[in-house]
Amino acid sequence: MRAAVCPAYGPPEVVRVEDIPDPELAPGQIRIQVHAAAVNFPDVLLVAGRYQVPVPPPFIPGSECAGVVTEMAGDVTGFTIGDRVTGTSMSGAFAEQVCLPSTAVTPIPGMVDDRTAAAFGVAHRTAYHALRSAARIGPGDDVIVLGAGGGVGLAAVQLATALGARVIAVASTDEKLSVARKHGAQAVVNHRAGDLRAALRAVIPDGAHAALDPVGGDLSEPTLRALRRGGRYVTIGFASGTIPRIPLNLVLVKGIALLGFQFQDVPADEFARNEAELAEWLARGTVAPHIGAVYRLEQIAAALRHVADGLAVGKVIVQVG
Repeated sequence: MRAAVCPAYGPPEVVRVEDIPDPELAPGQIRIQVHAAAVNFPDVLLVAGRYQVPVPPPFIPGSECAGVVTEMAGDVTGFTIGDRVTGTSMSGAFAEQVCLPSTAVTPIPGMVDDRTAAAFGVAHRTAYHALRSAARIGPGDDVIVLGAGGGVGLAAVQLATALGARVIAVASTDEKLSVARKHGAQAVVNHRAGDLRAALRAVIPDGAHAALDPVGGDLSEPTLRALRRGGRYVTIGFASGTIPRIPLNLVLVKGIALLGFQFQDVPADEFARNEAELAEWLARGTVAPHIGAVYRLEQIAAALRHVADGLAVGKVIVQVG
């Protein structure tokens, strides 16, 4: 099969497409013929050897895909050959075939196409669980979303809006902010256009109820200052490449809850509720990922570079089959 291989840690350009043997099917696994895969920022970090959970090279990057079931281990139930499915894993998705545990595979609703299915999983699930179970937003809440043009950020804009919140989208370009507005943001701030703290104060003088931060860096402190007393600040990642230093006196004085989001920290009952709600919204078309760019598998290095340089608007898709 053809697959994108990272032979050694480095920039996106180290990844190359090779002909390699098909993966072996292990007990409990499903073989998927991949049609489309999505590029996420952690893929860039894994290739660079900078992700918190490293994958030793050589390896096939890619954490989410959509395709068709072509084979199942004997102990797998609940699927049949020919089922359209999505799958998630730490790596392996940028290939013509991938073998995944059946627990990491989900059927695709009938009206959802492969690209949409591939783009939906990681970003929308991250954003939704963070909004529902960490930020705990509800109708009428003001929510600041940093990185609102990226995969997780734009998903958060869509989902917070669907939950009835008022979204203040923060991004680096007017193009990204224009897309955020189309997906529900009621106010937008270009953080490169001036003082972010002053701009947020002008939009929400009484402060926001919550903030979602997948960016970090210099944006975190002014956003933290823009929360109202008792607000909830949820950190998801550090796409800026810089882990911020937060003055804890702000947390103390304003009674802010400063939270780090990870899937395993979501209570089991809430996790099941969130997953069911999100699946229903996808099936109904209530929300759908914005796909800003599509690359062929042979262009995988360029796709990774597009995400690494912060150029992605919404999701970047790799068309495999």
